[in-house]
Amino acid sequence: MDKSFNGATFRRMVNAANIYLENNRKYIDSLNVYPVPDGDTGNNMSMTFKSATKEINECQTNNFDGLAEALGKGAMRGARGNSGVILSQILRGMSIEIAKQTEITTKIFAKAMKSGAEYAYKAVSIPKEGTILTVIRVMAESAEAAAKKHADFEGFFDQVLKTGEEILEQTPELLPVLKSAGVVDAGGRGLLVIFNGFYKGLINEDESLTIKEAEEAKVIEDNLAIINYENLADIQFAYCTEFMVIELNKKTTISDIDKLREKLMAIGDSVICVGDLSFIKIHVHTNEPNKALGYALELGEIHNIKIENMVQQNRELKAAQAKANQNTKPFGMVAVATGEGIKAVFKDLGADQIIEGGQTMNPSAEDIAQAVDKVPSDHVFVFPNNKNIIMAAEQAKNLTKRFIHVIPTVSIPEGISAMLAFNMDSTVEENIEAMNTARNSVVSGAVTYAVRTTHIDGFDLREGDIIGLANGEIKAKDKLVNDATIKLVEQMMNEDRVNITLFYGDGVKEEEANELCEKLQEKFPECEVSVIPGNQPVYYYLISVE
Repeated sequence: MDKSFNGATFRRMVNAANIYLENNRKYIDSLNVYPVPDGDTGNNMSMTFKSATKEINECQTNNFDGLAEALGKGAMRGARGNSGVILSQILRGMSIEIAKQTEITTKIFAKAMKSGAEYAYKAVSIPKEGTILTVIRVMAESAEAAAKKHADFEGFFDQVLKTGEEILEQTPELLPVLKSAGVVDAGGRGLLVIFNGFYKGLINEDESLTIKEAEEAKVIEDNLAIINYENLADIQFAYCTEFMVIELNKKTTISDIDKLREKLMAIGDSVICVGDLSFIKIHVHTNEPNKALGYALELGEIHNIKIENMVQQNRELKAAQAKANQNTKPFGMVAVATGEGIKAVFKDLGADQIIEGGQTMNPSAEDIAQAVDKVPSDHVFVFPNNKNIIMAAEQAKNLTKRFIHVIPTVSIPEGISAMLAFNMDSTVEENIEAMNTARNSVVSGAVTYAVRTTHIDGFDLREGDIIGLANGEIKAKDKLVNDATIKLVEQMMNEDRVNITLFYGDGVKEEEANELCEKLQEKFPECEVSVIPGNQPVYYYLISVE
């Protein structure tokens, strides 16, 4: 890899970081818990960086002095929210160093990061560790050390980003509100997204990627963090107040800006007051937003005012939490299934959560525990519906505070039968006994195809043969799906069984399933035969006989 880059590459790096940040904005939003979980950190950082990117793209030169000025100016003008203003100061500090250069080496980039960290710390009245400030400071320190060992940017970024991830994971230990919510700092995550984007732009990698859920983000399936909203700190200052001061009075000095910062600190916290004699950006949490505006009016004109009532936000959150607690059920149910039709059946039977999975895609113990944690009940029945998932379901008991009761169903029919036996008015023990009795009363079958030529269970099979399975053994084979299914049902029936249910899969048309239903009804007139769209993969039919 090259040991330096020019202005054109820097422009590409900024654009890549902008795309990467926007792609991960919602995830970053979901981490935000201070002062209330209003979920805007990702949006504020994205809008701030977008403004900087716009200025960069409108710059008519690839010289670093012009690009750096555009970066700092755009970030300052577009800064939104606490996180956005801090980010603008990081970019402003970096731009001051970058503006002096004709090419950027690892040592220069490290120096720019250090400048960014220094500007960010100066911008905040009382810096808090465990935030984006900690992440940029530690990353800048790592960058200085990395630059001494790595002249190439690959080794440099590898060390800096690794250190960034490590310090981000420590933020809950530094800031109690993060630990109580069970998340890392949102601003710190946003910063790491930006620097990952810088590197992707430098090596010209695909810019559309999002954070890898399992490796980096630790997110749930909808790409949002799971936050524990209990025990969050009460709000001391009610109003999050943001605005700009423009058209400053001719008599205003830098000393006046410093005095304004001191006045704001006297009436609130989380104070950010940054800028110069062209304009000032202000953020403060206070109970007296009128005073904050009045102080600023002494220096110039007020612009872009935004005042949010954080107490009301917190009040609404607590009310929602209280309502959720009131709606807690005595029992909950989680089922593992695949196929929209089959999942719909489990939902209709009362499943609170459906985990996508089954044959060829077994969910992990953590997947099951996360689903259980979403159920508003202390006691949750889990239906694995596959013999290969039962152990993971048992292991999930160690990953949640909920009481998991695994009903060891080995098939979809068993799971449906067991769930039908559930009684909300019965005890845990009574339900376990009833559901186990019900699942054992079902004979389950499945129709699929042979994936290779072999001899097994007394059958000579060729690749592509249609095969019918029951109780884990091959019981029938044919060249045609419906014929193989009829043969399988014949093997599953006895004089005591009166119900036949078939769930047809993705590769089966409705008219084909209805035709099979009619043939089975003719063959077994004493039985009730029904077909249900299961939409499951792999299996043409899943069969339940009772």
